[in-house]
Amino acid sequence: MTHKNDDTLSGDLFAADDNKATAAEVAQAEAVAEHLIEQAAQMDGVLEAASSGDAGDAEAEMPVAAASGGSGGGNNLAPLPPLPTDADSAPLALFAERAYLEYAVSVVKGRALPDVCDGQKPVQRRILYAMNELGLTSGAKPVKSARVVGDVIGKYHPHGDSSVYEAIVRVAQDFSLRYPLVDGIGNFGSRDGDTAAAMRYTECRLTPIAQLLLGELDMGTVDFQPNYDGAFQEPALLPARLPMLLLNGASGIAVGMATEMPSHNLREVSEAAIALIRKPELSVADLMEYIPAPDFPGGGQIISTPADIRNAYETGRGSLKVRARWKVEELARGQWQLVVYELPPSASNQKILEEIEDLTNPKVKTGKKTLTQEQTQTKQLILSVLEKARDESDKQHPVRLVFEPRSSRQDANEFMNILLAHTSMESSAPINMVAIGLDGRPRQKTLKDLLAEWIAFRFDTVRRRTEHRLGKVNDRIHILEGRHIVFLNIDEVIHLIRESDEPKAALIARFNLSDRQAEDILEIRLRQLARLEGIKIEQELAELREEKAGLENLLADDKAMKSLIISEIKADTKKYGDERRTVVEAAERAAVAQVVVNEPVTVLLSEKGWMRTRQGHGLDLSTVGFKEGDRLFAAQECRTVDNVVVLLTDGRACTVPVSSLPGGRGDGVPVATLITIPSGAKVAQMVCGNAEQRVLLAVSSGYGFTCRIGDMLGRNKAGKQFISVEPGDTILSPWTFDSHETLLAISSGGRLLVFPIADVNELPRGGRGVILMKLNEGDTLAAVAVAASDETLQIRCISKTGKETQMSVTPKDVQIFLSARARKGEAFIGRTQPVGFVRETPQK
Repeated sequence: MTHKNDDTLSGDLFAADDNKATAAEVAQAEAVAEHLIEQAAQMDGVLEAASSGDAGDAEAEMPVAAASGGSGGGNNLAPLPPLPTDADSAPLALFAERAYLEYAVSVVKGRALPDVCDGQKPVQRRILYAMNELGLTSGAKPVKSARVVGDVIGKYHPHGDSSVYEAIVRVAQDFSLRYPLVDGIGNFGSRDGDTAAAMRYTECRLTPIAQLLLGELDMGTVDFQPNYDGAFQEPALLPARLPMLLLNGASGIAVGMATEMPSHNLREVSEAAIALIRKPELSVADLMEYIPAPDFPGGGQIISTPADIRNAYETGRGSLKVRARWKVEELARGQWQLVVYELPPSASNQKILEEIEDLTNPKVKTGKKTLTQEQTQTKQLILSVLEKARDESDKQHPVRLVFEPRSSRQDANEFMNILLAHTSMESSAPINMVAIGLDGRPRQKTLKDLLAEWIAFRFDTVRRRTEHRLGKVNDRIHILEGRHIVFLNIDEVIHLIRESDEPKAALIARFNLSDRQAEDILEIRLRQLARLEGIKIEQELAELREEKAGLENLLADDKAMKSLIISEIKADTKKYGDERRTVVEAAERAAVAQVVVNEPVTVLLSEKGWMRTRQGHGLDLSTVGFKEGDRLFAAQECRTVDNVVVLLTDGRACTVPVSSLPGGRGDGVPVATLITIPSGAKVAQMVCGNAEQRVLLAVSSGYGFTCRIGDMLGRNKAGKQFISVEPGDTILSPWTFDSHETLLAISSGGRLLVFPIADVNELPRGGRGVILMKLNEGDTLAAVAVAASDETLQIRCISKTGKETQMSVTPKDVQIFLSARARKGEAFIGRTQPVGFVRETPQK
């Protein structure tokens, strides 16, 4: 099967030469699919290596070559497998491989990820360069955004106009970027999600701080490369005078990797950069003395601990907890209102009010007939403390959310705590510091990596700027030396020019001039031969020679280069620096504490999935009533402060607090209203207890492991995958134990196996476990238990007639049947079917 060679990757990827595929073509297509899967696995391996900081593996696998030359060079791709010499066709496998890799690398490096050098994605870099070429500096008259968009897509970025305009809008929003690079005039959207006006209505120009990226563009600091059609030149990078990636952050999703870079304060980043220039051995912890945490555009308060922040900076990945800032405004007659004036980066005024509306007027969830108990309790809680909520934001107050309490006697801190716990006024800010480094490879970076690579880039750009200036100075000196010779021999030069047929060659021969000097002399104006001009030439020569000596010293002396860069960073900081907006103050996450009386209860679960509690232990379960057609499925004794773990048939473990279950003599509530049960899954078992309670879990295929109830607990109603369940497996009744010594396992064929519980692995994260008991063909594991050396257990059995009986397993029996794990055991029960173990005295 072949495909016509098409560099634009357009057309039918799987077009065939013949209408009917041959067996060989089918086999080749299958090989293509396998190959693409391998490529995807390699991309995942690159991401894993990048996340773990394993540079060697990433370099071996990533199909991206390092940048050539200095850091101002462009990012180049490693050569892909060559296509056949036949230009009309190529094997599908080879073409698909090239198409996949070209697309993946294009998205990673050409769209989604910023560069550590200037902090910009390609579209942002092209927008800034195009606006600079149009002369749209901060002091210029703004022009229509449509004109800028047209210039960008026509010359540098051949994509849709909406994508370019959206990029312009984002870099102009002061609530999206800590230091906006574009000054937008008109409606450029709002933090509430309102879109910007059409590009034909808005106007834009560059902000003053954009000069940190563009000010040295014409000083030879970076390389230029051809645009998409070779008609124009564009910079491969912008010569950033400060680490803009840290200042403004970035967000993007690529193929196999993504980035979420928070913004930081300019003064703090500058101080950290200066400190790292002076002491390159500084650690991340040392740098955090200058950069304590991110500084978000909208302010807020970071409540994560310093250890959490340091871990995020040291690994390049983490999550910070951010909450809104608020104050209490006193009103007349002892009344007060709570005003929120700063929000976390992911929150907005409209979103907060919508969340409160959903809490106070909840909607019945899909597939449910009534509100869940949690929705009802939350509604009652919010309405009991909140009277009104309104948005008073305006131009002077971008965020002003006012909350009036139900009673002025309420505690303001408790009132705010309830709002924080139930809305996005307290939320998480993810950190995933993936960027394209100096080597042209995308990789997860630490805080030190980002600063160190920008410093290396800055040294390179300043060195190139110095060399470029030195070349200009030498060229000017060369010209002025030629003019000085003319001035000293003015009469002879004039005579030679008048009398010679080829004055240029004559000047070169007579005064030993260069071709450039002779050309300049022939083009000089007569007024420049005045005596005053001669004095100016001598003065300029002296100044240029002094500047040349300084530039040469700068290139030869690393200390002088460091001092210059540090002084420039300080000057930029003084000009553009501002105060930190985000407060860094560790605090506990907001939570609504519910006081629960610690008392004994029995949790009851019916076969049709209704759950409730009854007070006390040792209940006579035969007196407990159920709905018609329903009966008891499981009963567990515990305490009201414990949790119920509901195990589903697919192996998921879902958590339900015992205190949230209804008591009394009612029928209870359906389990489906307390947890989320996936399609095709059902309730398999349940177990109750405190977080430290040990429990034995097993499946009918003979595998099992131990864990603690706390290992199975989760926050989500959907629970978490905990037990690996194969098709046909059944989860057996969990068995709680403390420091008991012996595990008992009985098969459906009546064989009993006893061995030490220490032989079974404890798996805090769950899984499949080890083989507890080998089974005969057609047998399954019927039940498991753990007993103390002096404990007698009962085995519940069902006869063929359906009659239930019990058989005792005494300590003497345990010693007789004691063996080793993964054995078949010995026959213990004859004609009846074992269904489970029972304690003689229920465990408290």
